Parts: sequence; structure tokens; C-alpha cells
Amino acid sequence: PTSLLLPFPSMSRDLSELMKEATKEVHEQAENTPFMKNFQKGQVSLHEFKLVTASLYFIYSALEEEIEHNKNNPVYAPVYFPAELHRKAALEKDLEYFYGSNWREEIPCPEATQKYVDRLHYVGKKQPELLVAHAYTRYLGDLSGGQVLKKIAQKALQLPSTGEGLAFFTFDGVSNATKFKQLYRSRMNALEMDVATKKRVLEEAKKAFLLNIQVFEALQELVSKGQENGHPVQLKAELRARNTNKSYEHGPASGKERERTNTSHTEMLSNTPLIRWILALSFLVTTVAVGLFAM
Repeated sequence: PTSLLLPFPSMSRDLSELMKEATKEVHEQAENTPFMKNFQKGQVSLHEFKLVTASLYFIYSALEEEIEHNKNNPVYAPVYFPAELHRKAALEKDLEYFYGSNWREEIPCPEATQKYVDRLHYVGKKQPELLVAHAYTRYLGDLSGGQVLKKIAQKALQLPSTGEGLAFFTFDGVSNATKFKQLYRSRMNALEMDVATKKRVLEEAKKAFLLNIQVFEALQELVSKGQENGHPVQLKAELRARNTNKSYEHGPASGKERERTNTSHTEMLSNTPLIRWILALSFLVTTVAVGLFAM
């Protein structure tokens, strides 16, 4: 395969610029897919969104475990921002909202997700200088595309305006996303690394993107089989459970409100062709994965 490094005339440029350019081609390919138009039309199902959230939980759990192990390591310490960026706790809230208190026993971890998790653990333990590639790809992507995705998902899935089910997209520790991303990039660019290490970081950034794609191709397969965690998905039951969830701040919805919500979701799920579900799922996570380019 063609080397990632061919487009770069000078490795003396800032790491953030090189990383963005290293994945430019695959980002452009993602932009030209039907995924964006489908998701912007609100063509995403509750089942898809739950599967996305579950896989992100496994990914961020592994990433943040390795970040904690390397928080004092000079190859990562300058970009250690747990209060501002870490997503594991937010994803736990979302999963409890969608699956209930026993969510840990309910969420699936497809083989492709485990492959991503294994890579993160390997990097954290064996090659921690590459950890910045995964952190930058994920966190700055979340900051860049998160608010748009949040609004689309909130409307498409009729989630509460108070934010339940969308904690992943909410960065309470970041008051100004633009300024924070500038700070993060400057810290990352100041990391001390030789040319050889910089090249390896760029290669890892591309690998991170490809791992994301593989994860959500696997989730597409789960959706196409209509299964979750090895069992058929009971769509009507899960919708009723979500709409009576006790996490609503202002109390449970009235009977008529629940009926309207359930009817709306049932109609959406039955009338949307399966291929649209699959495309919407792919776009959702592709957008999260490459959102950093919207900086």
C-alpha cells in the first residue's frame, strides 16, 4: 500500500498539521458517502444509537485506562486533560439511560470493537508515544462534531431536551471549544519526538481511523441481523422501557405523551428501510471519528 508519508514534504511541520494531512484522503472519501445526507435527515434508529454508544464505551474505557497509566509519561503528559475530555463516565450515564441499571450485562462488544480495544491497550503498554494519535483523533473529533450530532440525535430519537442519553456529546469542562482545541494542538505540537517517532504517530492516526471504520462495519452487520448481544431485538419493549425511564428530571411522561412517543418511534422504525438504518449508523460514527477535521 502507498505510504502515509508521501504527501509530507517536511516532517519539521507541526504534528497536528501533519496528522490532519495524513488522513485527509480518507476523510474526503467519508465526506462523499451517502451517510451524511441520511443522518442529517434524521434517519437513525434507537437500536443503532444504542449499539454505537456501547462500542464507544469499550473504546473509551480502554483509551482512558491507558491514558491514566501514562499521565506522567512525558510522551503524553502535556495533553492530559481528564476533566475536560474523558468520556467514560458520560457514556456510563447514557448506557444506564438506554439499557437500565444492568447495562453492563446487556451491552454487546463485537469482535471488531475488541480489536480496537486490544490495540489501545497494546499502544498504552508497549508504545505509549503513539497514544497521542488515538487521543487526538477521538477527543478533538468529539469536540468538533459533537454538538451537531447531539441536536440531530435528540430530534430524530425524540430524546429529552434535558440531555438524557446524550451525555457523551456534552463537555461540561470545556467552556470554549475553539480555544481549547487551540490549546490542545499547541501542547501536542510541543511534544518532543524525533522524525522517526513522528512518522509512527502519523501511521497510528491512520490506523485509528481504520479501526473505527471496522468497528462500525461490524455494528452494521449486527443491525442487519436484527440482533443485540446475541438475542433478537425487541424494539417495542425497549422503546417502552426508555420512555418510562426514571432518569427524566421532571418525572415520567403522561400516558398520552408516552403513546405519542411510542407511536412515533414505531412508525419510524417500521417505515425506514433497513439499508437506511445501516447507512445512518455508518455515518453517525464516521462523523464522530473524523469530526476533528471540522476544527
